[in-house]
Amino acid sequence: MDVPPTGTPNGRTVVLLHGMNFFGEYWAGTIEALIEQGFRVVVPDQIGYGRSSKPIIPYSLHEKAANTLRILDELGVDEVAVVGHSMGGMVATRFAFSYPDRTTHLALVNMIGKTDSRLGRSWRDTDDVYRANLDRSYDQIRQGQERYYVEWKDEYERYIRIHYGWTLSSDWPRLARVRALNQQMIYTEPIVYEWQHIEAPALVIGGEEDGPDFPELARQTAEAFPRGDLILFEDVGHNPHLKAPELFHPELIRFLESDPTAAGR
Repeated sequence: MDVPPTGTPNGRTVVLLHGMNFFGEYWAGTIEALIEQGFRVVVPDQIGYGRSSKPIIPYSLHEKAANTLRILDELGVDEVAVVGHSMGGMVATRFAFSYPDRTTHLALVNMIGKTDSRLGRSWRDTDDVYRANLDRSYDQIRQGQERYYVEWKDEYERYIRIHYGWTLSSDWPRLARVRALNQQMIYTEPIVYEWQHIEAPALVIGGEEDGPDFPELARQTAEAFPRGDLILFEDVGHNPHLKAPELFHPELIRFLESDPTAAGR
């Protein structure tokens, strides 16, 4: 999606990058909030997700960042603020690290990958990950989605139905393989060693109820950036843009409107 501003244009473009279990559409409320403030908003479905193609290839954060850059080049966009949620935060980090001259701001929304996961668990064979995905049940999908929220709402049910619908497709074996390959990408490509090299202002933002260690890991992440800041919301989980947009959007917009050349944290 390439959405023009509805408010007075401010000349800035924001890229929104989705997480592992979602796709660009779930940014709908954030898109609306940003275009009302004058931003142009670009929202891709990454390869392997949403309405994009889903080939059997060795997926990588480098590839996803490079694909994002190709989109911007095609659109004639020189500089962007990059906002990534969950896995999208890892892609956003890789983009800002790889293309510093194209990145004005970096916002990481409940990003995963705040540690090098290779240090805490051993490698799983891709075929094992694939078989686990192949047998996903409705209850397993529900449990995965419910853990994202402190309080469940009926409106979130649609994401369970979409994921479960894929398992009923004759194409599910291929889609399950694509999912497994993307999960392996997260394990094999830590991004924790890149934060210290990113000079763009960085905001680590999200709901603090995203696991018992999330607040401390988020703090450590923000401090690793030369120009990092941290904002956490009480009683909010993994998806603050869906659960608490009235808290999330003003803080995100305030950051995106800030002067990227200002010194200090």
